[in-house]
Amino acid sequence: MAGKNNALQKPVNLSPELEDVVGKGPMTRAQVTSKVWDHIKANNLQDSKDKRMINPDAKLGAVIGKDQISMFKMTGAVSKHMS
Repeated sequence: MAGKNNALQKPVNLSPELEDVVGKGPMTRAQVTSKVWDHIKANNLQDSKDKRMINPDAKLGAVIGKDQISMFKMTGAVSKHMS
């Protein structure tokens, strides 16, 4: 991997809504993903019956929408807040 620019390791700018969830950017996509999951776990936002589904709180809802979302779709929604 030497010399290749790994997109996950490149710091990106975050929208104010995303910064509300994960803290001040810029940070790497990997850090953002990790911090979004910290927020989900800290606030118990995973659906109790189906752990793949996320029930956003107000902060996370500002980023990914207010409706329940699958963890796979969530990544795409979060990435719209990175540049």
